[in-house]
Amino acid sequence: MDLDPDMTPEERLEALRDHFEDIVRVNEQLTDQLNSARDRREDLTDEVDQLERENETLKTSSLYIATAEELTDDGVVVKQHGNNQEVLTEVSPSIRDSLEAGDRVAINDSFSVKEILDPETDARAQAMQVDGSPDVSYDDIGGLEAQIREVREAVEEPLVNAQQFRDVGIEPPSGVLLHGPPGTGKTMLAKAVANETDATFIKMAGSELVRKFIGEGARLVRDLFELASERQPAIIFIDEIDAIAAKRTESKTSGDAEVQRTMMQLLSEMDGFDDRGEIRIIAATNRFDMLDRAILRPGRFDRLIEVPNPDVAGRERILDIHTEDMNLSEDVDLRAMARQTDGLSGAELASMATEAGMFAIRDERTTVEQRDFRDALEKIDQGGETGSQPVAFA
Repeated sequence: MDLDPDMTPEERLEALRDHFEDIVRVNEQLTDQLNSARDRREDLTDEVDQLERENETLKTSSLYIATAEELTDDGVVVKQHGNNQEVLTEVSPSIRDSLEAGDRVAINDSFSVKEILDPETDARAQAMQVDGSPDVSYDDIGGLEAQIREVREAVEEPLVNAQQFRDVGIEPPSGVLLHGPPGTGKTMLAKAVANETDATFIKMAGSELVRKFIGEGARLVRDLFELASERQPAIIFIDEIDAIAAKRTESKTSGDAEVQRTMMQLLSEMDGFDDRGEIRIIAATNRFDMLDRAILRPGRFDRLIEVPNPDVAGRERILDIHTEDMNLSEDVDLRAMARQTDGLSGAELASMATEAGMFAIRDERTTVEQRDFRDALEKIDQGGETGSQPVAFA
């Protein structure tokens, strides 16, 4: 820094102070930039590490689910799920120290134990929804009187009045398959039956049976039926069954093979040589046309019940149910709404009632009027393919 020789000592000192402050500011800026660069380097390092781990995972071969049957001096005897093949294989000391007979393990194509998996009870808790007794009753379902009667005959009666079937000398239907468009009340129907019989309701979606490891889906199917046996009387409800019971193809991919393996396990459990006791099976699908013929043959699903969109009487009953606690204006005509909402499912009608109430709240009213239902229907028509056309209520 050059100073003017004509400057007084005070001016020189002030100039030096200003220069020092400039240096401090520049130093602080450089320090901030350095810290930012270090943080960015750490983020990039973490990202690189993650990408490397993902790359290694993608390069690894498929893993299979097995059970450690016995630990010996020569290694461990493992039984692979799906084909029940038993093999004596070696295991690394680090895994051997933590391994016990009965543990679930992941093995590769060479049957080498790669890792110890969580206990099967964890898989149950993650995949299955268990309700002691759902709070849905038949009165909560509108427009499905014929379907309710058929399901009660096939599911409820064998649990409540088993002696009657023995007296007549027939076996009750082994399973019920509900099929129809989304939102028509298939799940509610299954829950209502469970509630009426005080049975444990065990729900699993078919998509949840398509698992990461080969053999895991079949294992979960066995768990599903074992859990139902422990919680008798029980109703097993398998939603989206088309995810594991679609028509078989000639595809040789490991994914398709695993889905078919899971379906074969389900068929085996349904056929079972032993009496299932107080366990009934209900399944549901929106894609009946996709199901494999093997799942539909008599002895597995003896009753195929279509659950269609409600007719006009059913729609009026559904609207009655979902507006029962609403403060409706005198101008609200539920019968007229039922006639003018052709194509709507029960779920869409319930949503329309809720939306009508929201429109009243938006206008700071406590009474729901006919115009609110009109606006709600228009909103539903714009938000999804309901099959109905926007209408003007009388």
